Amino acid sequence: QICKLVDLNNDASLVIDIPDALCERDKVKFTVHTKTTLSSFQKPEFSVPRQHEEFIWLHDTIVETEEYAGLIIPPAPPKPDFEGPREKMHKLGEGESSMTKEEYAKMKQELEAEYLAVFKKTVQVHEVFL
Repeated sequence: QICKLVDLNNDASLVIDIPDALCERDKVKFTVHTKTTLSSFQKPEFSVPRQHEEFIWLHDTIVETEEYAGLIIPPAPPKPDFEGPREKMHKLGEGESSMTKEEYAKMKQELEAEYLAVFKKTVQVHEVFL
């Protein structure tokens, strides 16, 4: 438990970020990295793997804790949704025979870029929540 309020925008005593994440089917594993000079932590720097459900648990726990009553708690990050890009990739695969090699390669590249953008946005909203 942190004994003092820390303004993460202006105070380098606690820096939390998500430097990488791994997508496994319907789950995203986030690496949460913490760097701190606060004495209430056991180590000054550490990383832990987390899944989306753990962010929801953290949000709900904070909201339900009486000592935080009256504080503005940011909304929980939305559940990662890769269904749209996945569906498009599947349809692209089905239509591969009706396209030229160049058309297929271009569309595949665009869909991969879209998937990557969704993935980066997912990581970003989880990092912003923290």
